[in-house]
Parts: sequence; structure tokens; C-alpha cells
Amino acid sequence: MPATVVTLRQGRYCGRGEAAGVYYNDDHPDAMLATLESLRPRIEAGLDRTALQQLLPPGGARNALDCALWELESQRTGTPVWRLAGLDEARPLLTTFTVGADAPEAMAERAAAYLGARALKLKLTGEAELDCERVRAVRRRCPAAWIGVDANQGYAAATLPLLLPVLVEEGVSLLEQPCARGRESDLDGIEHVLPIAADESILDLAELEARHHRFDVINIKLDKCGGLTEGLLMAERARALGKRVMVGNMCGTSLAAAPAFVLGQQCDVVDLDGPLFLARDRSPPVRYADGYIRCGDEVWGPRAVP
Repeated sequence: MPATVVTLRQGRYCGRGEAAGVYYNDDHPDAMLATLESLRPRIEAGLDRTALQQLLPPGGARNALDCALWELESQRTGTPVWRLAGLDEARPLLTTFTVGADAPEAMAERAAAYLGARALKLKLTGEAELDCERVRAVRRRCPAAWIGVDANQGYAAATLPLLLPVLVEEGVSLLEQPCARGRESDLDGIEHVLPIAADESILDLAELEARHHRFDVINIKLDKCGGLTEGLLMAERARALGKRVMVGNMCGTSLAAAPAFVLGQQCDVVDLDGPLFLARDRSPPVRYADGYIRCGDEVWGPRAVP
């Protein structure tokens, strides 16, 4: 997946941000690059994160630039980004590991192959009978794992009740984006027998305000909301609304995962396995061990050497 990277240099200091964009919003690298080039004079004049929030809408371009501004400040001040964000520490985070939609036994084999994984996210397709068998097969192979499922907008009001009882029977802890964006009303009248999370249905802070009432969990992705600045605001607001918070990411390198790792410090569910799907990652990378993701300041922050 192509990515857009912003690099800001100020003397010996450097700030970087990476964005994949939001593919279903036609947020592609050429468009992001054109948007960023249009801001070059403002950036070179000293644009800060607060002003950026007003200049660009949510999306990949703002995400890449916002994250670059965070790292630049981190390097200038010698302060870890997590501390700039008001956090007391940057602890290792239990992350889900994604199992793509496939035949049930193939998914079970793939899930079991994640040595050390304690949490799994299963991709479903909206075919209720097959999806139920997928969940059952993985649970048989991974009886102790935390399991969440991503329905990828595949269900509607008439079909979702076919899936829900099996999710409960198999101890599934989270159902992500069951219905299509724009069809959130399909959830009206559906009993939330397990937590239901919004992904595509809630992209940014404004949509959180408008649509939160139909969901229990909000999946924040920095490409969707336009950067760490808004991501932190969304997490705070979601908590105030009584929601649980999840962080996810597009399929980016460790440079994209690192800012999401900062946000993940405030989240209940973490889905940051994107770098594992790449043939080659950046160096130094985020690290995975025993089901956890770890991200040091040498990856993104005051000790990073671009």
C-alpha cells in the first residue's frame, strides 16, 4: 500500500509523519501530496498543530503533517511524544493480531500460527453461516484468546441476528462495524449482546458527536481523524460520552504505528499489527513479543535518527 511521508527539518531536528489515507474516501497519495504542497509556505513560516486543525480537514494529509509536527517538537525539546501528550508513561500494549477472511480451518491455522498472540481480530464477510463457522473454528484452536470480529460492513438489520448468538456462545468480546457506513440505522432495535464498535461509521470528532449513540466502542484511526492531535481529542470525548475506545491503523510502517501507539495508551482495545503485513519495515521498528507491541523513543521521538 503506497504511503505519503512528511519530513520537516529545522536545523538538526527532524519530524516525520506517515499516512496511508482513507481509501474509501478517495484519499490517495497524489491528492495528499497536492494538499501538502499547497501548504508549503505556511509550513515553512512555522505552522503549528493548532493552526493545522483549522486549515485542513480530517484525512491522510493532515495526519502526516500533524504527526511530523509532534515529532519535531519532541526533538526540539528532548521530550518523548507521549509526555508531550500528557501521559505518565508509555507501557507495552496488548494488541490484536488480524486473521483475514478465509475458509474456517485455514483461519484457525493462521490464528494458531501467531505464536504468543493473546488477542485476535477475525475478518468476516457478511455470509452469516460461513462467518459463524469461521468463529467456531478459531475458538476451537485458540480457546484462551481474546477474540474480536470485524464484520467489514457486511451485515444488515435482517442478517445480523443470525450472527450475534454464535458470537456470544463463542465468547467473542467485540463486534466491529457490522453495518455499512450510512446504514447505521440498521442497528436500531438490535440488542447489544456484546459491545459494537464503529470504524467506518465514525471517522472524526464531528462524526463522533453525531453518531456515537449507536455504538459502544469507537475505533480511532489517525488516517481517518487527521492526526494524533484529533485522535487524542476523540479519545477524551468518547470517554466523556461513556464509550470505550479502540485504536487501529491502516497497513503502514512503524512510522505510522508509533503515533497510534501513543494514542493506544488511552485505549481499551489496541489493533496495531499493520507493520507485520509488510515485506520490509523501517529500522528501527516497533517490536512485537508475547502478544504486546512496544515502541521506543528511537522509533519516533527525541532519540529517532531519520
